[in-house]
Amino acid sequence: MILPIVAYGHPTLRKVGVEITKEYPKLDELIVNMWETLYKSNGVGLAAPQINHPIRLFLVDSVQIVEGADEEDKDDYKEEKPIKQVFINPTIVEVNGEEWKYNEGCLSIPKVREDVYRPESVTLEYQDENFEHHTATFDRITARIILHEYDHIEGKLFIDHLKPLKRRLLKSRLDDISKGKVKVDYKMLFPR
Repeated sequence: MILPIVAYGHPTLRKVGVEITKEYPKLDELIVNMWETLYKSNGVGLAAPQINHPIRLFLVDSVQIVEGADEEDKDDYKEEKPIKQVFINPTIVEVNGEEWKYNEGCLSIPKVREDVYRPESVTLEYQDENFEHHTATFDRITARIILHEYDHIEGKLFIDHLKPLKRRLLKSRLDDISKGKVKVDYKMLFPR
């Protein structure tokens, strides 16, 4: 089932997600619905707060970026190790490498893209959909997507990484999104 994406301004996006156990109600169904929602909205990552569940769960599919790159961009991704993965109750162990710029967007903030600097790699402890524990390091574009989604479960948005002047310049566009004055080809849930 395709779920509505929570729009900028909705209070759930600013809540720190709570940890869950395998007894979380209908978790398997929620994960299936999140994958469907992610692909319907042409995203590469989706966090539970974005579908109005303030819990520590997100999905990442960096395969789409790497395999879908134009021929001219293929070289940018030749060192990538793309993943399609569920992350439950993740915690960051460490971040490493130089910060690099990438033009990020967010399904909850449609039609707004800005350059954001993030570190080259992140090491996470997390559980998969079977609640098996993992510690793994992710690099480049996959690390970026993970850090973006991790921000969501911490109640942060990619625009929080922008300089104050840039955020002020975006204010009217963000206000329009929170009022539902944006057209997208996926379902959205706007603040009341």
